[in-house]
Amino acid sequence: MTRKMWLVAGAGMAAILALAGGCNRENKPTPANFTKTLNTWFQDRSDCLFPQGHAWPWEVAPSSTAKEEKQQLDSLTNAGLLTRLEDRDMHVDRYTLNLAGQRFAPRFCYGHREVTGIVSNTPPGPKDGFTETTVTYQYVMRDVPVWATTDEVKAGFPALAKSLGNAPTDQITLATVGAGWQVPR
Repeated sequence: MTRKMWLVAGAGMAAILALAGGCNRENKPTPANFTKTLNTWFQDRSDCLFPQGHAWPWEVAPSSTAKEEKQQLDSLTNAGLLTRLEDRDMHVDRYTLNLAGQRFAPRFCYGHREVTGIVSNTPPGPKDGFTETTVTYQYVMRDVPVWATTDEVKAGFPALAKSLGNAPTDQITLATVGAGWQVPR
């Protein structure tokens, strides 16, 4: 082989190795890859007080189990999202959406997460034909409406209070499918 042929063959091999290495780069279990994956995932997924939604109007009858629910709905009433009517004949409080509450009903979403750091991850391992890892991450909430920041709403909804706290953390499972890390559905 001539020198020119060696150079062409060597350049071709280098290009193939660079392409193969480039495809595999997103599959590496690095904090940068995890952060990128999670921020893409959370960009269109909001945290909500009622993830399954609530049918309105909502009635709460006095009982020992209704105390927490009443506290939550009263906090939303005081935040200007609901109107409460007390029906003394039926012994229920009836909560209806007011104009401000209609903007956030039925789930009352209060922002989306932005990952600020990766705390740790489990060693990636095989599961159901994929490589999976559990990632612990820190985040901040973005696009939080004013009503969600009131002390009364935070007291009624501990998960919201945790999310709006100082450097909250959470965990999520990620899987690589050959084209980078993804959140399995």
